[in-house]
Amino acid sequence: MPRLAGRHFLQIPGPTNVPDRVLRAIDMPTMDHRGPGFAPLGKAVLEGMKRVFQTRSEVIIYPASGTGAWEAALANTLSPGDTVLMYETGHFATLWQKMALKLGLKPEFIAGDWRTGADPQAIESRLREDGAMAIKAVCVVHNETSTGVVSRIAEVRKAMDGAKHPALLMVDTISSLASLDYRHDEWGVDVTVGGSQKGLMLPPGLSFNAVSAKALAASKTAQLPRSFWDWSEMIAANRDGYFPYTPATNLLYGLREALTMLLDEEGLENVFARHQRHGEATRRAVRAWGLEVLARNPAEYSGSLTAVLMPAGHDADRLRRIILETFDMSLGTGLSKLAGKVFRIGHLGDFNDLTLMGTLAGCEMGLQLAGVPAQQAGVQAAMDFLASSHASPARAAA
Repeated sequence: MPRLAGRHFLQIPGPTNVPDRVLRAIDMPTMDHRGPGFAPLGKAVLEGMKRVFQTRSEVIIYPASGTGAWEAALANTLSPGDTVLMYETGHFATLWQKMALKLGLKPEFIAGDWRTGADPQAIESRLREDGAMAIKAVCVVHNETSTGVVSRIAEVRKAMDGAKHPALLMVDTISSLASLDYRHDEWGVDVTVGGSQKGLMLPPGLSFNAVSAKALAASKTAQLPRSFWDWSEMIAANRDGYFPYTPATNLLYGLREALTMLLDEEGLENVFARHQRHGEATRRAVRAWGLEVLARNPAEYSGSLTAVLMPAGHDADRLRRIILETFDMSLGTGLSKLAGKVFRIGHLGDFNDLTLMGTLAGCEMGLQLAGVPAQQAGVQAAMDFLASSHASPARAAA
């Protein structure tokens, strides 16, 4: 491809755009990770991540992708042959299920349609059938990145309590953490999995486990082999701000800066509200185009991304290619079952109204160039919504 002027629009649902000030924080000399200057950094990021997870429990940071945090969640709490109840919400729920198989677990997969989230009633019903309490964990993806569908974790917890079942609750928040409201303690989650490259506005390379006291107790008797992923060694070293092996030091510099931006400058409530506004504006654009949002249930719409169904006979990957080659903008591809059927618009991370308008304009022009039957009205619908959301009586009077 010839060079296109201007900045590339990275509008996939992760990795997301990294703010310049976070890049500058990463671009520092690497310090001695066992020296006295490192401990304040270690303690700052660990405490900051507790605020992001909304927990008082332990948080563990690994130099790994989110897949590593999945493995850590399973390996620290379960034993070979344990039954794990999982829900098929999309591509990433399926990958977690495949990992469980590889680790020697027995995942039981509740089938889903990839357009709705995990059904709390179906989970409760299956747990009530488990009189022998063979199911040791329930694993749910909070925000399914392949579909733009959010599972209602508080209701899943309520369903598990209603069944009076002792299984651990594990939740993947890789594309929702620091973007959508998530409450590890209040929702009774035992292990939460996260990654750095989406709402936390960092490059890939850090992953996280938030761990309840119940999960820590389970780790004392769990028999799956673990070394790199061992919580106990991490927690022991973390008490003094250090790590048992070499951490991703420069990414931790960036994490500290990102946490300052999210927690202290913008505030998590404002971050969540911003993502919800952008999700709603995007869905209004999709409907104005005459296209369909993949997510069916309004209670499960995502503020992180929107998956858009293509009309019959039109290929989403061809549309994405035209948009990339013409406007230098990357959109998310359809994964596995959805290949060629959807394109995904990421609207999470360091993202504002004008970034969204540029993204939607690129989509609207691309639809026209690709010959997709769509109305040229989406950008205006989104713009009207965003403008009205900023309106106030005082501004109107002025």
